[in-house]
Amino acid sequence: MNFKTTINLLKQLISTPSFSKTENKTCDILENYFRENDIISNRVGNNLWAVSKNYNSDLPTVMLNSHHDTVKVNSRWTYDPFIPLEKDGKLFGLGSNDAGASLVSMLSVFIEFYDKKLPFNLLFAASAEEEITGVGGYTLMSEHLPDIHLGIVGEPTEMQAAISEKGLMVVDGISHGKAGHAARNEGINAINIAISDIQKINNLKLPKISDLLGEVKFTVSMINAGTQHNVVPAECQFVIDVRVNEFYTNKEVFNILN
Repeated sequence: MNFKTTINLLKQLISTPSFSKTENKTCDILENYFRENDIISNRVGNNLWAVSKNYNSDLPTVMLNSHHDTVKVNSRWTYDPFIPLEKDGKLFGLGSNDAGASLVSMLSVFIEFYDKKLPFNLLFAASAEEEITGVGGYTLMSEHLPDIHLGIVGEPTEMQAAISEKGLMVVDGISHGKAGHAARNEGINAINIAISDIQKINNLKLPKISDLLGEVKFTVSMINAGTQHNVVPAECQFVIDVRVNEFYTNKEVFNILN
């Protein structure tokens, strides 16, 4: 798989919209690419994977993984996000960096060593729904994969390898009050209850701090309440982004938060 072929594949992926949960067409492209290279691939949903030709279950397995879904287009784009453009030695287009470049680079490595005799197995895995941490992405695919002893995950890190990453948990919080008219002393304002809750969350510190990943981090990143200006809101919804270090499971942190 030469450089020009790799770039052409990346351009084809850029030209094909693949927002999270709608990656079927880019998965088709990758599946066809494997077929053209006489490699048997496996698919579940919009996830695709393949193992090296001489796969041996007695050997350890190294996984090369990246994702082929993208975020949605925002208003700050100055070029057409779906027309790959080469300019000043760079390739512009939605998903070119996150994470198309990693994906096709890892695919190139996998094809290069696909039929070589190695002291380990190679597994290439292209994930869906990574941008939204969807259950139809790697979580779904992992149920079908062989045991993995080492994983290399491709992301745009400017070639600075990361050896660990915090876990993620997204918590939906709801504060309940009682509706009333804002002009009168009635009702219980759910926003005020939420403010009190959020202050507690901001001040929450868990004792186990990682040398690698630091402390567990809580961030209230979304909030929504009210229907109109003169009604005391009976409900306030907010979202907590929680980043977990290796000393806690998501369930443990959720129970503490709860």
